[in-house]
Amino acid sequence: MEDERIIQLYNQRDEGAVQATREKYGGLCFRIALNLLSVREDAEECVNDVYFAAWRQIPPLLPASLGAFLGRVTRNLAISRYRASTAQKRDRGVGLLLSELEECLPDGNSLDAQVDSRALSRLVSRWLDTLSPEDRTLFVRRYWYGDSLPEISRQTGTAPEALSQRTFRLRKKLKQQLTKEGYSP
Repeated sequence: MEDERIIQLYNQRDEGAVQATREKYGGLCFRIALNLLSVREDAEECVNDVYFAAWRQIPPLLPASLGAFLGRVTRNLAISRYRASTAQKRDRGVGLLLSELEECLPDGNSLDAQVDSRALSRLVSRWLDTLSPEDRTLFVRRYWYGDSLPEISRQTGTAPEALSQRTFRLRKKLKQQLTKEGYSP
């Protein structure tokens, strides 16, 4: 079913919208949640929360890209669930991804950082546009979808060590760009 039709179902408050969303985007949402949470049951609960969030938010929201909207909601809910479940400890899931990026990104807890979050998002998007398609795909798969380097390696045929070096260089470039624009970690 096309995204426009699914959004119409949400607007009509037709429960078929949730089923259509599950059929079209359930796999994507589950993959994002599982990559970030590492526990199948937590990922399944997170995806169910995504469907509920979509039901509550559409309308009034009319996402231009339903897949991107659901991916963002999934990622945000998974990170929130991760933070709640690991308040006292860190594991290799989201903690590793966040620790890799924390030297690049400013502290998101300050009021100024929250006000600037949209500007920062636009800046990162512009920076991503300057990358080669391969580097952009690597960065997005690693830091948005939470794919592991061994998983990316298997699918691309590139050694994990080479991918690790590329992601290191990409983070360094991002940090330089953010510093140039006045953001500091």
